Amino acid sequence: MRNGTQRRRRLWQGAFFVLFAVAPWFDLFRYDLTTGHAWILTFPWRLGLDEFIAGRLSAGQAALQVVLRLFLPLLALAGVVLSVAWRWGRLYCGWLCPHFSVVETLNELMLRACGRVSLWDKPVEGVGGAPLHGHDARWWLVLLLLTISFAFVWAVVLLSYLLPPATVYGHLWHGTLRRPEALFVGVATTVLSLEFLFGRHLFCRYACAVGMFQSLAWIANPRAMVVGFSRQRASACADCLPARAFACEAACPMRLRPRALKRHMFACTQCGKCLEACQTVQLQRPPGTLLKWVDGSTARAGEAGFSSSARPNRH
Repeated sequence: MRNGTQRRRRLWQGAFFVLFAVAPWFDLFRYDLTTGHAWILTFPWRLGLDEFIAGRLSAGQAALQVVLRLFLPLLALAGVVLSVAWRWGRLYCGWLCPHFSVVETLNELMLRACGRVSLWDKPVEGVGGAPLHGHDARWWLVLLLLTISFAFVWAVVLLSYLLPPATVYGHLWHGTLRRPEALFVGVATTVLSLEFLFGRHLFCRYACAVGMFQSLAWIANPRAMVVGFSRQRASACADCLPARAFACEAACPMRLRPRALKRHMFACTQCGKCLEACQTVQLQRPPGTLLKWVDGSTARAGEAGFSSSARPNRH
């Protein structure tokens, strides 16, 4: 069963991926190496260092320009992202991030190709309470082609953040990429292909600074939104055992254990797939799902019959 939340989340991811790809075209956000300055919301964004080098600004004035035009905007943006993460967790990762949308897409294809979500995991023998149908090795071709395609698109888009998009796409269309452009696209495509094929969620868990800082903010707030687990009904999890895989764990694109303590869910992206899987398994049971979103006092103390994944704070 696929609920409206997952459809909305996929729509948000798709819309943000389109924004990620077209933002350089409209000068919404990029740094142009040819002009030596950034573009933000169609306006040129300079730090004033050229004026300082030319002697038209003093050192103090140049430092003030850097603070006002670089550090303060970055701090404001970081403050917004971290304040959202403090209350709701890694919403950017699960609902917007163009990398995570690739992770989920390739996870599904690898599951079809070899019965695993990644090469490093055990085979998944049951998802959402239903037996997993046999995998087909022919999906490997689709997986590899799509992996390289995603990597190539990412490489070209990233280059358009550094050079005028019309130049990049014009050279690409006519097959006249200059050597530095071709080198950038070739190396980036190779590196991203390897990361998409072998790393994926490992990058999200251990290497992404944006995700890491969101997790730190979220883990520090005992009242933040978190997956709550009804520990009083833990025996109902036995419904998953005939498939030899807990549905919530099999559904998680980050390969986490949603019934664990909050500190073990450090990399949770709030995608809600584990809740959907548990809801499917427990559909015929009158009490319903064992997992649901909790926050505030419920997240902190485990009220209403639910014990959140976080350890209650007794102080």
